[in-house]
Amino acid sequence: MRFVAPLLASLLCPLVLVMPALAQSKVDIEQAFAGSLTPVPKQELSVSGGFYVPAYSSVAMSQGKLRVDFSVTLSVHNASETQALVVKRIAYFDTAGKQVESYLKAPVAVKPLATISIFIPTDDVRGGTGANFIVDWAATGEIAEPVVEALMVGGVANAHYAFISQGRPTRTAGKK
Repeated sequence: MRFVAPLLASLLCPLVLVMPALAQSKVDIEQAFAGSLTPVPKQELSVSGGFYVPAYSSVAMSQGKLRVDFSVTLSVHNASETQALVVKRIAYFDTAGKQVESYLKAPVAVKPLATISIFIPTDDVRGGTGANFIVDWAATGEIAEPVVEALMVGGVANAHYAFISQGRPTRTAGKK
């Protein structure tokens, strides 16, 4: 009987290590960023736009013989000092263009100069070397274009790497 507990612990330990990646994919933005959010405006959302944000959850190194995995933090910054930014969609795609995760149940409104973010842990490599996000947004009128970028952090042995990938507009911002 005294050998059963260590055996169970050794069998369950790998499952515990995998759980943060699975749990993280179900982030409740409304709860996690309550301080950054405001009610979605009732007025017509007459301005809209979108961003494509390259992300790298894995990168080949050492002449392709080594794969380095990175954590990814996607941040959506409302650059307006006066208006709420409505974020309509945050979707994560893998190298093959298949949607891996959708992070919003419904649109959320980000307060002026506030930020929301998504974190993908290092051990969640579902995105692969060509992962990306699509972020769709809207506003009730002219607004400073949001700043959307991904921060990747990871390392091998004693070498640590961090880099940023800036979002690129997927369509012209303007009136519908």
